[in-house]
Amino acid sequence: MTETQEILARLFALQDVKYGDFHSKLVPGLARERIIGVRTPALRKLAAELCGCQEGRAQARDFLACLPHQYYEENNLHGLLIGRLAQDAAEALTLTDRFLPYVDNWATCDLLPPKIFQKDLPLVRKTITPWLASGQTYRVRFAIVTMLSFMLEEEFAPADLTLLANLQTEEYYINMAIAWYYSFALIKQYEQTIGLFEAQSLGKWVHNKSIQKALESYRIPPERKEYLRSLRRK
Repeated sequence: MTETQEILARLFALQDVKYGDFHSKLVPGLARERIIGVRTPALRKLAAELCGCQEGRAQARDFLACLPHQYYEENNLHGLLIGRLAQDAAEALTLTDRFLPYVDNWATCDLLPPKIFQKDLPLVRKTITPWLASGQTYRVRFAIVTMLSFMLEEEFAPADLTLLANLQTEEYYINMAIAWYYSFALIKQYEQTIGLFEAQSLGKWVHNKSIQKALESYRIPPERKEYLRSLRRK
């Protein structure tokens, strides 16, 4: 049995068929037979176990080298292992760059950005900014989710707001990520962000979806929510 086959066997040992049936509805476009049915906490535990010893880490690195994977959970485990195996942000970016062409759904994509990116956010910004123009749905979404996760506080740059406003696309999963980003920008950088909505600088769908998501947050005070409601476009 190869290292990859051994890991796959461990994934099937964690299978919950009913959970797989339920979860398949959350990732439309992904064939049900590609979903084993493993809960994310179990995947995280497996990733930790694999990286808990030298032998396991070697096995995990062999697994990362075997692309493409067949199953959804293999891809999710791959993403979790990047965060545990990478020695620094540069290696994490290299491993992610190699993996992104095989990412085919929003859930795997959003699981990817590892905490180790925080060690060198200027390098992360320099690397992912060109990815926004790649035309690859999940590479673009990954860049946006990374900006949302790591670049709305100390690393915030007002130019990011305009950069994403100029990203014109009909791809639902990209536009949803943009709206998600702006909803967090309205929470964390309200004064810098509100002008985009007052000027109607965003596409109508992204504009309204961003406001909708922001209104769902408990971190925006009632008076701001009332103003945001007045900015919704008909």
